[in-house]
Amino acid sequence: MFQEPDYRENLSLMLSEVLHDIGVNERIVMRRRRGYMLMETMRNITCRLTDLNGTIYYLGSQSEGTTTIGLDSDIDILFCNHDVNLIQDWSEWEHGKLNCLMIQDENTTPGYCFLQLLRHDEPLPVTVIPDEHHITDRRGRILYKNTMINQFLQGAQQQHGPSIAEQGQPEFCDRDMVIAYPCKSWSQSAIGWLHRQGIGRWPTQEMRRYAARTGCFVVPTGSKVSEYPELEWRLSTSLTERYLMFNLNITQIRCYVLLKMILKSFLNPGDEINISSFMCKTVILQCIENTESGIWKDNNLFTCLTYCLLELHSCVQNDCCSHFIIPENNLMAGQFTAETKHELSKNICELIQNDRQWLLSIDIDYLGPRLQVKLNRVPPAVYYFPSSFEMYEHVLTLGNVNIAIIIRKNHKVVLNHLHNKNIRTMKQYIGKLMTFSDNGNRLEHTAFKLLAPFLFTTYGSILASSSIAENNQVSPQAVLWLSAGLNSDISSSRLKSASVFYSTGDKGESQLILKTHRNPKILFPFPRFTYCRPPKSVPLERGTSKI
Repeated sequence: MFQEPDYRENLSLMLSEVLHDIGVNERIVMRRRRGYMLMETMRNITCRLTDLNGTIYYLGSQSEGTTTIGLDSDIDILFCNHDVNLIQDWSEWEHGKLNCLMIQDENTTPGYCFLQLLRHDEPLPVTVIPDEHHITDRRGRILYKNTMINQFLQGAQQQHGPSIAEQGQPEFCDRDMVIAYPCKSWSQSAIGWLHRQGIGRWPTQEMRRYAARTGCFVVPTGSKVSEYPELEWRLSTSLTERYLMFNLNITQIRCYVLLKMILKSFLNPGDEINISSFMCKTVILQCIENTESGIWKDNNLFTCLTYCLLELHSCVQNDCCSHFIIPENNLMAGQFTAETKHELSKNICELIQNDRQWLLSIDIDYLGPRLQVKLNRVPPAVYYFPSSFEMYEHVLTLGNVNIAIIIRKNHKVVLNHLHNKNIRTMKQYIGKLMTFSDNGNRLEHTAFKLLAPFLFTTYGSILASSSIAENNQVSPQAVLWLSAGLNSDISSSRLKSASVFYSTGDKGESQLILKTHRNPKILFPFPRFTYCRPPKSVPLERGTSKI
């Protein structure tokens, strides 16, 4: 199957060049991943500073780098709430915690489970319904309803399956927030995947070991074909899936991006979602597992794409797209009607039979017109396309703005948490934050360097206000802390410092602070930044809690 005519090889190379130009290349993929992993790290540092018992993960196409500007993918966020202890065996029960037993029996859809509420003082089931989020089933078990997600909806937010959808501002992506609970151990229904071996020996044993260590989640949504849609919770292996996507080569990523462009252009008209991008991800992971790794090269991209379309067509024909890690979970169960199935099957067949013609009609990121220019069908002067460098600058700028927004939000969260607390608590917060500089990994080091200066400036302002109120002077400690945070952003830190001295009548020092040259790029961690450590002359009290 993979011995193709020269025109397919040439088309594959041209298509790879076009995808490179629109941002599907190693440089931009890695830039997207580093940016979202940094934002994830910053938000989790803030969770620890504010004693929030949860972990935030950025998932999906944006964090994987498997999107383009034109695809306009949502930002998928998962908040893992550690207040609940999910167990599959009674030996995993923990005293004093909110424990729930995962139940998978003849009444649950494959890939889903019920959550039975257990007592916190001894390993026994609860016998009295505590609130409206629980219900008693026919066997007398107190089960946790997945409709609990409704209590988190605010304002213009909407529920989309297990997620809370929030529309982004103009030029920014929409966000989907999923609330999840962590499983105590790897799901029993996914054990078989840990020992499965494909033709290309992919995923590797290292990837499977990572999956077993990382575990999985449950998210509040039931199957479309379930008899108990309000009681079922879906098993999620999101972290393992993200790790697998991080280990794809650039040809495999390009193939996945093309599949999503096909969905948006031909198979999902308007706002209708017949086939989800997650189904496409499942299809390409299955194709990678069932083929030799040597075929996934740029000069074979079109053939790999055709193979994926054939696999997708088979899924539609059989009404079955098996979850990559939990094969018993059919992602297409109840997804579309017989009429829609016939239409989808016909459309996919036309895409396969019409060969390259449909590629030329994809308008997303001007992929079709770009390909026509590459194939010399039209002269370059007919169209103007942003260069690869311009595309990178756009992604870089948007990524930097997103990072700046997260820094601002995190600072606001910390300040709200400190409301009505004394100055000693502020110093303890900075002490906690320092542990990420002293003991953290590279991402935590970078996150610290971005978050800390804002707290330094705030702490310096508090000390300055106190000393000015006492003797109309700025104390040496306040000056040191203000200086440590002076270059945290373009203007606000300098304005704060200048206003401190202006309030004491020292206009000369205020002018000096405002006139001092600075590099406006220091806010962003890519490609480089400057940073001031906290003043050594001021004793810093470390937080006593373990981070």
